[in-house]
Amino acid sequence: MIRTALIILWVVLTTAFFSGIAIIASFFSRTGDCVHIIAGIWARSILWVSRVHVRIHGLSNIEPDKSYVYMANHQSNFDIPVLLGYLPVQFRWLAKAELFKIPVFGRAMLGAGYVKIDRFNQESAFESISEAAQKMKNGVSVMIFPEGTRSKDGRIRPFKKGGFVMAVDSGVPIVPVIIRGTLPIMAKSSLRINRGDVEMEIAKPIDTIDYSRETKEELMDRVRSVICQKFDAAE
Repeated sequence: MIRTALIILWVVLTTAFFSGIAIIASFFSRTGDCVHIIAGIWARSILWVSRVHVRIHGLSNIEPDKSYVYMANHQSNFDIPVLLGYLPVQFRWLAKAELFKIPVFGRAMLGAGYVKIDRFNQESAFESISEAAQKMKNGVSVMIFPEGTRSKDGRIRPFKKGGFVMAVDSGVPIVPVIIRGTLPIMAKSSLRINRGDVEMEIAKPIDTIDYSRETKEELMDRVRSVICQKFDAAE
């Protein structure tokens, strides 16, 4: 537990430090790109001190300058630094509103252009989805966890519909992202942080042009099927 306590202290200190830098950078970078780069450095520092090693596969499936909706399975808090640190593209999080209330950190998220979504207010949530859809039409990629929260047992949970409404409204392809290995590092019900190896796989994009709000469930099932099949194939 001493190791975990030291890592948590590192996370707190580096979060405060890099959030401060990100806030300053946000005044000079209207796009939020610079802030996202800073977030990536912060993420890699956390993975380094935690002795978490990441391997990524499938980067050839995406075009770095193209706009996508990235959808990843969610098993651990460590999914966040894994994605920020090792997915080498610019993207903006669609994140729960509670995170934006954290002092300094929340302001840095706003500076990065991340979109907050209130899970307890449907009207506000759909406004956020519309905002994200507009960002994507302007060439910005968005990252979401379609399960909405972390899995307690490692099994992939049912998906929420909001991200698929956003995808069909924007007409932007969905890229399934499969993360393996973060659950043993830090499970949802535990504060303990363990060493570990993580694999992240980028699947081929799924076009959304042929889907609508009325057929979004079909799209949702297709994306979930890809993530589940690739996740289970590694077991």
